[in-house]
Amino acid sequence: MSTDTSPSPARALGFNHIALEVGDIDEALEFYGKIFDVKLRGRGGHMAFIDFGDQFLAIAATGKTEQDSERHFGLVVDDQAKALAAAQAAGAKFLSEGGNTFWDPWGNMFQIVQYSEIQFLKAEPVLDAMGMSDVGKSATALEELRQKGIDLS
Repeated sequence: MSTDTSPSPARALGFNHIALEVGDIDEALEFYGKIFDVKLRGRGGHMAFIDFGDQFLAIAATGKTEQDSERHFGLVVDDQAKALAAAQAAGAKFLSEGGNTFWDPWGNMFQIVQYSEIQFLKAEPVLDAMGMSDVGKSATALEELRQKGIDLS
């Protein structure tokens, strides 16, 4: 009989939001708006919130511009090439030429990932609301999902 009374750990289900520090809210909204279809959820004080499907990006004006070589987040998009071209045109600094990782002007590192190529899933009602119900998955992504017990066929 086990005497371990430690609570069992919670299962992480995903992310509700990511919070980034920027120098100026308006400048950040303008920069991000050049790359992504930005829908402002709200703003107040030194923060703004941008909807990304059923999640959001929180940006806080702190004036900090500290670039890190490893800390980043992967942002899933419907069209990776389009996002990367827009980031290039907006003046983003890329980790490597032809790569999918760039820094914004405040040192936040974005890794742009194509929705169809990864196991990440959005619920059908969310995809419908985003006008993306026709977005499919690659054979590799479907196999990764099947290996986790998720069969989309």
